[in-house]
Amino acid sequence: MTTLGLMFLLKRLNQPYLIAYIIAGVLLGPYVLKLFNNTEEIEIIGEIGILLLMFFIGMEINIPSKKSLIIKPILAQGIKIVLSFLFAYCIGKILDLNNKSVLLIAILFTFNSTAVVVEFLKKHGTLNTAFGIVILNILLLQDLLLAPTLTVLKFWNGENFKIFNFVLPLAICIAIFLIFRKIRHIRQIKFSSTFLENDHDLQVFSGLFICLGFGLVAETVGLSAALGSFIAGVLVGKVQAFNWLEHSLMPFKVFFVSLFFVSIGLRLDIHYLLSNYKLIVIGTLVVLISNSIMSAIFFRLLHFKWRDSFYGGALLSQTGEFGILALSIAYKTNMVEYELYKAGLGITCLSLLFSTLWINFGTYFKAPRDKEILHKKTS
Repeated sequence: MTTLGLMFLLKRLNQPYLIAYIIAGVLLGPYVLKLFNNTEEIEIIGEIGILLLMFFIGMEINIPSKKSLIIKPILAQGIKIVLSFLFAYCIGKILDLNNKSVLLIAILFTFNSTAVVVEFLKKHGTLNTAFGIVILNILLLQDLLLAPTLTVLKFWNGENFKIFNFVLPLAICIAIFLIFRKIRHIRQIKFSSTFLENDHDLQVFSGLFICLGFGLVAETVGLSAALGSFIAGVLVGKVQAFNWLEHSLMPFKVFFVSLFFVSIGLRLDIHYLLSNYKLIVIGTLVVLISNSIMSAIFFRLLHFKWRDSFYGGALLSQTGEFGILALSIAYKTNMVEYELYKAGLGITCLSLLFSTLWINFGTYFKAPRDKEILHKKTS
């Protein structure tokens, strides 16, 4: 009832439903109505929504055949990492933070929210444009960076460093690249599955097995589960017999994605936010503005127009769900103090909440003519 009421309200205000989900989490959480006190349970369920979301993206996306659509994201993410570390170093000097805290801040600036960005790319009709594919590939590269990032955090805390944790994900990524290169020109793979056509129960559980199974395998070998489900979506999208998957799993995707954003709202500590509102608000604005500027700079360096660069900067303005994961690991391994953990969590959650409004503002930088051009530049 809470979520539905907020959705009706935001629909009248022409705002995305993501805001409704996060606000619902805040209202139902341990600091307002106290209906849900154990946020970790819903957080785990919500992660299934990210897997389903990435699975659907994989089914819809076309594998780019132009080298520029592959090279540009690599250059863009490389530039962003350099700028993130420089910016984190400046913050560390101003606030007199130690090296571990500076590293964590740089990690927060490196990762964006795939769920938020993709939802807006689909809403604005730019997911399958050249510009949209570059942004999507940047997000996928961030997924690839998750495993080595978490390894560095654990190693810095004193755990034994294992070169195997780097080599195995790298080898698998190369194998995935070669597979994608092989199938990018194949429109459809013919595969007969008459026993699935009229069995809806079997369709649902077969689809969930494919999506979640690939995610589990990817996480086991050191990659992110979201990347695994995306790969499953790309492969399944090429098989003609699995066209039913989109219809059978769509309700699950909507429900679980909403739970993911509800879990973000549940993690917002209202008492801490109110008692430290100046720090949190200033920190959130710094994240949104600095991330937007850094992202706009590297888009411009890649020869995109200033209008598109500012729009891309708005899309990549927030810190994402992987940032929350990095914060949790850093706190549990005593890398950062409790105060920095709570502040980082509050800033990350608010940046996800306010980025939806920020992105809507960023759409004004795009001229109608530019939108038409981008729609024609499909892969």
